[in-house]
Amino acid sequence: MVVVSAAESVRRPRLQDVAAAAGVSPATASLVLRGSAGPSSVTRERVLDAAARLGYRPDRAASLLARRRSRLIGVLMDVRSTFHAQLVEDVHEAAEEHGYDLVLSTMTRTRDEGRAVETLLDSRCEALVLLGPEAPAARLGALDRQLPVVAVGRAVPSAGVDVVRAADDEGVALAVDHLVALGHRRITYVDGGPGAISAGRRRGYQRAMRRHRLGENLHVMPGDHGEESGARAARALLATDLPPTAVVAYNDRSAVGVLDTLLRSGVGVPGTVSVVGYDDSPLSRLAHVDLTTVSQESQQLMRHAVAAVVERLDGGRMEHREVVVPPRLVVRGTTGAPPDAELDDPRGGSRRGSVRSDHGLT
Repeated sequence: MVVVSAAESVRRPRLQDVAAAAGVSPATASLVLRGSAGPSSVTRERVLDAAARLGYRPDRAASLLARRRSRLIGVLMDVRSTFHAQLVEDVHEAAEEHGYDLVLSTMTRTRDEGRAVETLLDSRCEALVLLGPEAPAARLGALDRQLPVVAVGRAVPSAGVDVVRAADDEGVALAVDHLVALGHRRITYVDGGPGAISAGRRRGYQRAMRRHRLGENLHVMPGDHGEESGARAARALLATDLPPTAVVAYNDRSAVGVLDTLLRSGVGVPGTVSVVGYDDSPLSRLAHVDLTTVSQESQQLMRHAVAAVVERLDGGRMEHREVVVPPRLVVRGTTGAPPDAELDDPRGGSRRGSVRSDHGLT
């Protein structure tokens, strides 16, 4: 009786096992499994049948190591961001079309961007796609001298890295234009905190308000990337003598915080206060949220980002470039005409949420 050890019984089938079962050399089996020309159709059938019976799967890691290529793209993301989750899904699709796979490294409450990037460098990634990086330009430039780097969502002047981003200032301007066209004048912006992306969106709000001759109504509330910052801003706005009739938030998460506070306070949206987010994240599309927002066209962003990687790794491109994707306003249920003057105060008792139509109050 032959005794087979537990380790041997679960040993992964090797190329040599497939070759022996098919009665061919390992070299011939390798040609068949790689789809290369040479072996006859009969031989191919025997090898493929043996591989299927044995449950053989190529050792991808060993194969890539032998070629000195990992074909791995490292992706930095914020695990708390639903928009980043959407970007990761889109970058997976684009990378697979070019024969690349991804390694994800996340930022969390206790894990900063630097540690997340170091994990990608330790994982033999051939290039980095960084979603919304906040590192100084000099640090990004230093990374790019080690391997190709694509910064997504942020302008990085003179850093020597590829950039793929939406025109954020134009995107926020689209939101302001939309609200002004509806009749709003008191439009507040809830900021995203420090950083280049926040600065671009804030600048878009300020320029658009001045373009509409509403400079005296400029009002930027402090905030950050999360729901709680939007909620804090909304509570502060409701405590003022003359609250705004519309709020534009740095991102969808902040906008949802604004919405939650307004609705819990009995303030009608959009009847009394209109709200606009930014990103067109999966969160904004939920039926009970139905948020008017600005799309960064995530699929386009990720296709351009992967194309930049492929051009440098496979095409030999040396110069750096910036791709700017035009954003798109997505109008949903959280924006509408402002209330009449006598209904401007969202703390107006039984009149909260009322708007005037051609047929009177609704």
